[in-house]
Amino acid sequence: MLIFHRVQDLIKALQNLRDHSIGFVPTMGALHEGHLSLIRASKQENDCTVCSIYVNPTQFNNSEDLIKYPRNIEKDCQLLQSENCDILFAPTDAEMYPQGFHAELIKIHFGTIETILEGAYRPGHFQGVGLIISKLFNIIHPTRAYFGLKDLQQCFIIKKLVSDLSYRIELRFCPTVREKDGLAMSSRNALLSDEARQLAPQIYQTLLQVQKALEQGYSTQGAIHFGKHFLLQQKEFQLEYLEIVNFETFEFLESVQKNTKIAICLAAWLKNVRLIDNLVFELR
Repeated sequence: MLIFHRVQDLIKALQNLRDHSIGFVPTMGALHEGHLSLIRASKQENDCTVCSIYVNPTQFNNSEDLIKYPRNIEKDCQLLQSENCDILFAPTDAEMYPQGFHAELIKIHFGTIETILEGAYRPGHFQGVGLIISKLFNIIHPTRAYFGLKDLQQCFIIKKLVSDLSYRIELRFCPTVREKDGLAMSSRNALLSDEARQLAPQIYQTLLQVQKALEQGYSTQGAIHFGKHFLLQQKEFQLEYLEIVNFETFEFLESVQKNTKIAICLAAWLKNVRLIDNLVFELR
């Protein structure tokens, strides 16, 4: 596996691969099976797979959250090598933001979608995501890019980015990978205490309860109320949102029609760790 830290070095290396398909998996490190599943998907479809590891400061609206974000580059390299990843790009802040990430930077606005759910609780987050993904796309020029559906709203944002800016990139959105107890794999799981880790699967169980309520004929608000009650029986949770949206448009649903693909989206704090998850299904 080749490792690059400088943009120009990576660009030079990729020039020799322009006649080959390039798969790209952007990450913030602290890799787990979810990330590795994206690497495998890319390996199956492309001649060369590039993974980036960069904890992007401009998508953190909380400086403490940025500082606490788990980092383990040595372990990450070992995992990528075990999957035969071809190239790792691990730039510094100075390399990605030569003028500093506190400088006046171009902002990409996504409209209403960036003001709801994650956007409402993390103002500026998706502008930071849009900026860094655009920069990485412009550096790497991938044939295909791979993202996990656990970050469902982010996937919707990136789809809009690629469409509106006419990137010639095929997007691949891959299923959420879960632990045996249902907890969605996330780098932030490493921050959970042993006690919190035992409680964390209740988030997925809550999503399942909301799905069950909808299938039993509950209204959307009735199902949401049922899910909130189920989760908050565990007093350690602080719920930020639990909502039901149209999977294709990301609009809030006042009612759910059969044969409509919907997503139940949830974010909650468990002790001092913020976790998100979602469940996508079609009501029959």
